[in-house]
Parts: sequence; C-alpha cells; structure tokens
Amino acid sequence: MPGQLEPEQLKSDLILPKVVQGIMLALLITYIIVCLIFGDQIQQPLPETQRVLIRTLLYIVAIATLPLTNLLRYIQLRINQTMPCSNMASRLEAKKRYLVTIIVSMSLIESVGIFGFVMFILGDNFNTLFIFSGISALGLFLYRPKVNEYAAIVEALTTEKT
Repeated sequence: MPGQLEPEQLKSDLILPKVVQGIMLALLITYIIVCLIFGDQIQQPLPETQRVLIRTLLYIVAIATLPLTNLLRYIQLRINQTMPCSNMASRLEAKKRYLVTIIVSMSLIESVGIFGFVMFILGDNFNTLFIFSGISALGLFLYRPKVNEYAAIVEALTTEKT
C-alpha cells in the first residue's frame, strides 16, 4: 500500500545495518579475546610517562567522539531526509542512505575500542582496554539502527516523490 509504512517491512530493511552493528561488536569482542589470550606476546611496553600522555589524549578523543558522532549522525539523518531522491525507488534510496549513516557512526564509535587495543599493546593493563571497550560498546548501543529513524527517511523520500 503506497503511503503506508509497514513495521515488518521496515524492520526487515534494517537487516544490513544490524549486520554492520554486529560486525563492529564482534570486532570489539575479538580485541578483548586477543588481548586475553596473547596478552604478553603482543605487548610492546612504552615508558610510563609516554603511555600516560598517549592514554590521556586518547581519553579526550574518546570522550569527544561520542557527542561528535551524535552530531554527525543527526546531520546525516537530516540530509538523508532532505536531499533530493534519484530515479530509484524511495525505499531503496532510503536503505542506501541509512546504511551509510550507520556505517559512519559505527566506524567512529569502533575507533574508541581500537584505542583500548592500542593502549594495551603499548603496555597498559586490562583496565584501560575494558574502559575503552565499554565506551565503544555504549556507543554501539546508543547509535544502533532504529526503525523510527529509518521510517522518517522513507516517509520524507516518499512524500518528496509524490
């Protein structure tokens, strides 16, 4: 039915964005498992003073990444809704645009988890790895694919074509 958004279809359209989120979560878990299994073998300890400086800078970047990702995601969602649609179907266009939004936000948040992995390799303990991984997991949850965001894009593109 044109003009009506079926919740089941909207949810099924979000399979690929949820796969992207799952891959990012799997990568996060992989970093932790690698560090738990190969911890001593992969660590290349730096002097404490250098590590503290790098850790502090990465904490600042991690803390700034969450609100910046939220801002960037907000901007992308608005652009997805207002940018003129090409000749393809509105729903297909919306799927492509929303997938790009999810990939960008998940990648930015995943970088925070990578910070923990890097700090572990540079000689920090598991505490730092778990803190950065926890921040990253929180971001993966906060910026997960949402049906209402996707539905707003589909609706905006559908009304634009009519």
